[in-house]
Amino acid sequence: MSDHGADRPDDSGDDTPQNPFAGTPFEALFNQLGFTQPGAGGSGGPAGFLPNGPSGTPAPDLNALMAQVQRMFQPHEGTVDASVTLDVARHTTAAAGPDPSTTPSQQAALADAVQLAEMWLDHATDLPRGATTSTAWSRAEWIEHTAGTWHTLSEPVAQHVVDAMSQAMPEEIRTMAGPLIGMLSQAGSAMFAQQLGRGLGELAGEVLSSTDIGLPLGPTGVAAVLPSNVEAFGEGLELTSTDVLLYVVLRECAHHRLFASAPWLKPALVAAIEEYGRGTKIDLEAVERRAAEFDPSRPQEIVDALQNGLFDPEPTPEQRQALDRLEHLLALVEGWVDEVVTQATHDRMPAATALAETMRRRRASGGPAEQTFASLVGLQLRPRRLRDAVNLWAAVRDRQGAEARDRFWQHPDVLPSPADLDDPLGFAEPSDDEGTDAFDAELRRLLDGDE
Repeated sequence: MSDHGADRPDDSGDDTPQNPFAGTPFEALFNQLGFTQPGAGGSGGPAGFLPNGPSGTPAPDLNALMAQVQRMFQPHEGTVDASVTLDVARHTTAAAGPDPSTTPSQQAALADAVQLAEMWLDHATDLPRGATTSTAWSRAEWIEHTAGTWHTLSEPVAQHVVDAMSQAMPEEIRTMAGPLIGMLSQAGSAMFAQQLGRGLGELAGEVLSSTDIGLPLGPTGVAAVLPSNVEAFGEGLELTSTDVLLYVVLRECAHHRLFASAPWLKPALVAAIEEYGRGTKIDLEAVERRAAEFDPSRPQEIVDALQNGLFDPEPTPEQRQALDRLEHLLALVEGWVDEVVTQATHDRMPAATALAETMRRRRASGGPAEQTFASLVGLQLRPRRLRDAVNLWAAVRDRQGAEARDRFWQHPDVLPSPADLDDPLGFAEPSDDEGTDAFDAELRRLLDGDE
């Protein structure tokens, strides 16, 4: 897209380069960005598109755009450029306001809270402790320590989104475009990386711990909490900061116990996200409609549209099934954590009831988990399913004991189904001895088969 000056071809000649995106929604998109084909209202130019403003308006300032284009074509591993995601997340967090470093007193308070939380959880579940150490993070440190997991989670979706973008054009257009297809893929990858980075930067201002979205995002065995976010979470609750911190730590440690005791769980969640990505398709008509609405004199409007999901796909039936599985697993995880923490704090922590209600309201109004998965895979968590999961685990514990409640996590095939969430009391009814023996035999068969 550089200006060759005197080397420009004659607009009236037969060698005028053709627009490889002619007849596709991408033609409208690039025209709205301020690029036109030679002989199509522009003043002539090199092969490709030329910067050109609409009649009576100046051409868009392309300095920032060219800087981004240069960054797009930097070599990187995988579909998502992790360095771009990290840089955008850092800048987003920095722009949001102060992010103080953690202090020794905060680290000490967290260590004390973890020690007490683990003692209480020992009375609520037989699952062994999963966290071997603890640490307090700033928001920037949360980004640094969770970036690797986010890259793993986003790579499958990004790969299929980018592939869908290049496959969206007709075969004859792809043949004509040639190397431009690779450029389009890299541009799509850069847009995905920027969108993810901005989402992580915003999320860093809200998350309370390394497992706050329902997945262990940080290093294995590390109970990590963000003191500044925990303090903001507790504002207006009329509770002591010690109680608020302890409740967050109880949830963090319970998550670590569950994921350490069910090593298949995190891969199963990642697999559901990957399956969602495999069915990605781009709605070309929707892209064309949105591109036609852009105001060429306002380039930021176009940038915002790209970052906010201009190419976001509509879920297919197969993807909806994958989302249902992901939602179901997350509901079971969060329901189990709620149930275990409730038992751990019973008769020990009067403030736990108010904190549990605050946490439920936070989820119902669109907390970090909902916002993150909505941005990443289009998943909207339904609080009703979470409440059903809490009721199911509580019913199992009430009728069969905590050991039976925790035993279901030994293998995915014995977990409660979505239908079981609809009838938690029926699921929790204890089986007779013969039924219990059959359950144990089936569980042993599954576990032996895995080995």
